Amino acid sequence: MPPRFAPRDLRASDGDRERVVALLGDALSDGRLSHEEYSERMPLALTARTLGDLAGLTADLTAPEHQPVQLDDGRPVTALFGPAERRGRWVVPGAMTCVASGGEVVLDMREALLQEHHVVLTVYAFFGRVRLIVPAGVEVVMNGTDILGRQRGGTSRRVPTSSDVPVIEVRGYLVASEVLARTPPRPRRFLPPWRRTP
Repeated sequence: MPPRFAPRDLRASDGDRERVVALLGDALSDGRLSHEEYSERMPLALTARTLGDLAGLTADLTAPEHQPVQLDDGRPVTALFGPAERRGRWVVPGAMTCVASGGEVVLDMREALLQEHHVVLTVYAFFGRVRLIVPAGVEVVMNGTDILGRQRGGTSRRVPTSSDVPVIEVRGYLVASEVLARTPPRPRRFLPPWRRTP
């Protein structure tokens, strides 16, 4: 069994480095970084090998939810009478927990990095809502227990046996709450006028 790396030890991609470089440029232009600080951090961003190397370069420049690379090491996402979200480039651990009590959790996984092909999302919701936005090609299996609640948008009734298909499996308990999964809409194809049927 291959070793499982902590999120901060995962290899950074060119896209990850470009996101950090863009934030450093913005910070220089609005005065959050001096020219000296920018000159120190820029080469480190361009040569960073891991996500942790990149995260350290921008930690003092913007709020955690706006970081170009988000590393929270699997802490629960909690919405208590307000919103909570994960968007952009973030690491989805193999098992994670969401708590929504009188609030809404949004997990946007379109740019996220899945650590494992089978992710177990445990939801505890009480008069709350959890919204999942997943890229095309990811199966969503709804296995939660709901009381006066609903689970919508699942793409499969059971976990696929093929290990090649990424799966988000929703478990947990919902009381007067909702879990909603959706994939981005496919672009519409417009036929030329001469190919349209009358």
